[in-house]
Amino acid sequence: MENLHQRIESLIQLRKELHQHPEVSGNELETSKKIIAFLEKYTPDEIITEIGETGIVAIYNATQAGKTILFRCELDALPIEEINTFDHRSQTNGVSHKCGHDGHMAILCGLAAELSQNKPETGTVILLFQPAEEDGSGAQKVFSNPKFALLQPDFVFALHNLPGFPKSQIVIKNDTFTCAVNSIIIKLNGVTSHAGEPEKGINPALAIASIIKEFDTIIQSDISKDNYCLITPIYTEMGKKAYGVSAGAGEVHFTVRSDSNSQMKKVENTLEKLALSIAKEYKLECNITWTQGFQANENNKEAADHIRNAVKTNNFELFEKETPFTWGEDFGLFTQQYPGAMFGLGSGINTPALHNPDYDFPDEIISTGISVFHQISKQITNAH
Repeated sequence: MENLHQRIESLIQLRKELHQHPEVSGNELETSKKIIAFLEKYTPDEIITEIGETGIVAIYNATQAGKTILFRCELDALPIEEINTFDHRSQTNGVSHKCGHDGHMAILCGLAAELSQNKPETGTVILLFQPAEEDGSGAQKVFSNPKFALLQPDFVFALHNLPGFPKSQIVIKNDTFTCAVNSIIIKLNGVTSHAGEPEKGINPALAIASIIKEFDTIIQSDISKDNYCLITPIYTEMGKKAYGVSAGAGEVHFTVRSDSNSQMKKVENTLEKLALSIAKEYKLECNITWTQGFQANENNKEAADHIRNAVKTNNFELFEKETPFTWGEDFGLFTQQYPGAMFGLGSGINTPALHNPDYDFPDEIISTGISVFHQISKQITNAH
């Protein structure tokens, strides 16, 4: 039987291998194979593959009935070129693990190792390695899979590493932990004409300008106050580089953030009505679609208290955050369906920010993540 030091070393080695061979959302085939090979060494009662295409579920059962608890991590990397020069830097051009999902996978594999040596006394522990978190499609793919529908957890948990917080500090809050995020695409169709006779066409320029200006009036960017709403212009396109032609079509994209799912629905409705009204005013056809939507992570108090108790038992530092994080995380879909919670795991005050080209997950915090997850598991599945 391997000792703790050997196990951590093998997890660090796995993390670095995953970092060297990153795959973007939906393409995590080799990543999935590496995880399966690692898990097989720690004898789950069942491994289910191809959950949401590339996802994996490992199951550890007790001999007695009890609660079912799910822990989730992510498989995918980002389309970002790495600028680090260390030995385990990405070997794939234009793709790298800049969100720390390599570290999250190592933590869940470490939990598998713990569970293989200390099986739950009651109930079931499910480890989910989820694809395609970064583009917001992975959680839905998992939910749409009939194999997953058979697994009905009583609690769901996940973590995310947090640059800007002390290493191994645990960050928690009740209610909204990460914001609801959705992205709107507004396409406007008018009539092309000669640039010398613009009155014979319908040019979308003023409508695009009006939409940008009106959307800006809805912003409430202070997350410590009610009705937080951040609307960020992302992309716009209009016409062609043909200087004799007045544009007849254009589009504008925004990312929208809110601090609750209910508030987000209201904002979405307001923005759609506004865009349609402006398009009508300028006699334009308007087509609206939404993409890469993330539900807000709504932390259940009982689940969050399980995290607090696990942190206290391990004598880790706990930070109670007052406001939600403004980024999106598709674990929100899980916390809409089941009682659950996400917590933050500090990855260093001076660590580069998530999604930065020089970011790298710090290996020192792998053991912290494992300890918190395993203690949560023990609290729920060993309850007599």
